[in-house]
Amino acid sequence: MTIDNSQNIEESLSEQVAALPHKPGVYRFYDKADTIIYVGKAKDLRKRVSSYFNRDRYESGKTAMLVRKIVSVKHIVVDNEYEALLLENSMIKEHQPKYNIQLRDDKTYPWICIKRERFPRIFPTRNVIKDGSEYFGPYANVKKMKGVLEIVQKIHKVRTCNLALTDQNIQGGKFKICLEYHIGNCLGPCEGNQTEASYNQSIDEIRGIIKGNVDGVIKSFKLKMQEAAAVLDFEAASEYKKNIDILDSYHSKSVVVNPTIENVDVISVISDDVFCYINYMRIVKGAVIQSHSVEFKRKLEETEEDLMLMTLAEMQQLFQSDAKEVICSVETTAVWEHCYFHVPQRGDKKALIDFSLRNARFYMMDRQKAQEKVDPERHSKRVMKQIQDDLHMTMLPQHIECFDNSNFQGSFPVAACVVFKNAKPSKEDYRHFNIKTVEGPNDFASMEEVIYRRYKRLMDENQPLPQLIIVDGGKGQLSSAVKSLDMLGLRGRITIIGIAKRLEEIFFPDDPIPLYIDKRSESLKVIQRLRNEAHRFGITHHRNKRSKNAFNSELLEIPGIGEKTAKELIRTLYSLERIKKLTQPELEEHVTKAQAKAIFEYFAPATK
Repeated sequence: MTIDNSQNIEESLSEQVAALPHKPGVYRFYDKADTIIYVGKAKDLRKRVSSYFNRDRYESGKTAMLVRKIVSVKHIVVDNEYEALLLENSMIKEHQPKYNIQLRDDKTYPWICIKRERFPRIFPTRNVIKDGSEYFGPYANVKKMKGVLEIVQKIHKVRTCNLALTDQNIQGGKFKICLEYHIGNCLGPCEGNQTEASYNQSIDEIRGIIKGNVDGVIKSFKLKMQEAAAVLDFEAASEYKKNIDILDSYHSKSVVVNPTIENVDVISVISDDVFCYINYMRIVKGAVIQSHSVEFKRKLEETEEDLMLMTLAEMQQLFQSDAKEVICSVETTAVWEHCYFHVPQRGDKKALIDFSLRNARFYMMDRQKAQEKVDPERHSKRVMKQIQDDLHMTMLPQHIECFDNSNFQGSFPVAACVVFKNAKPSKEDYRHFNIKTVEGPNDFASMEEVIYRRYKRLMDENQPLPQLIIVDGGKGQLSSAVKSLDMLGLRGRITIIGIAKRLEEIFFPDDPIPLYIDKRSESLKVIQRLRNEAHRFGITHHRNKRSKNAFNSELLEIPGIGEKTAKELIRTLYSLERIKKLTQPELEEHVTKAQAKAIFEYFAPATK
């Protein structure tokens, strides 16, 4: 019965797909409960939908699972690809299908409202009412919106009250000026102290500031400043000068590149294996007047292009963009009638894309830091997966060990091994090594000895081996370490790399060409942290050994000076050379008279 039912579903789906037109549109997949499980868009509905049932098409297990659950297909034909994208977006929001990605951002954004009334008020709101009032926004960044309102209030003294300022009320003396008037935040239109024409001129200038077109306002203020100065009204001229400075400061912070770039949208995307981060910016005359970043979690095999276009359609609707040009970070084959796409390679527009990518990257880092606090295990897995991909490893590097050698002019040679488990330091597993078989400064031979001793012991004690070994150094140190793995029969069972400090080059055995990992990559940061931790741990051990040797060879040979006294002298006076230069009375400030005499007489010949 099950076989027959499966065959019936397959035959029914084949008929439904065959009936689909070669037109742009939106398709919906339904499961056996008649629930929408996926919504998609297509330039060609039949080609796109039929591709899901070609088993060679998809690699993702999630896609295969989706296809197994499809019982029926429905579609809507539209005029073009852009309309398909808009319809897809609205249907995803309405039905929330299980296998569709969604914008993680359904909150209501604030707007700046210029109220339709006599002596209009200006205020922030999250509710857009269709009463003829003007709304600017929405503002994804509330701080920026407050900054715009603060600038407006500094320059133009518009009212904040909600009084009905009709001619009749004002002429009848119904209202009295309030505290805002007395502290200079309002010019008192309620008592007729400011004319409606003067107030409306301020509203026009405010409208320009909110839109980001401050050049005209600055020009107007400069003209008024010159006129005031010409009639020796220096107080008014000074006030105009303050307003010009405020606007210049606001504009200089907003301008990114060439202010002749009139009206464009900028969108960039970066991603890892699971998440995708997209930044959208709206540019008017070179100034960023809107900026917003979003995060997606991939559910099927969505490409960066798909996610970018989906976000762009959403942002253009949200921010009411009428831009004819879209600057993007990835190539797209999309054709939208109302705008065209461009991937700049140089110049000011390339600078805009770089700026947008930086915003996307900062947003990604913020999200990752937040995720690390909320779910550190997931963060660790993501970092380890990144290391595995960057180093082309077959296993997840849950256990990593890093080695570093230290010596001082060939003396006191030591080595350090630090251990990271799940991308975090495992300090109880750190180990020091005193070099036993190597004489003189020979880093290569020292590395060979340490690697052999470390993994011979782990094998003898049946301890787990790491998935990744990092050697601090270039080809020479790496080759020496590999010799020891060969002797132990571990070659090929453990990934081993060397990292050279100068250019952060990653070397692999028998490969003369180094690997360069992106400097911003988390995997490189973990490798650098391992290297730096091994260096710190080794240097600390090396200093302790040298200090102990100094005690044994010098201070401890003086009669009456024990280890405790010697350590205290070094801790207080920092070095043996300084102790040698002190007089007997100066030494008596730190030790007994007898000890001071013994130390002074012991070192006296050396100071002559």
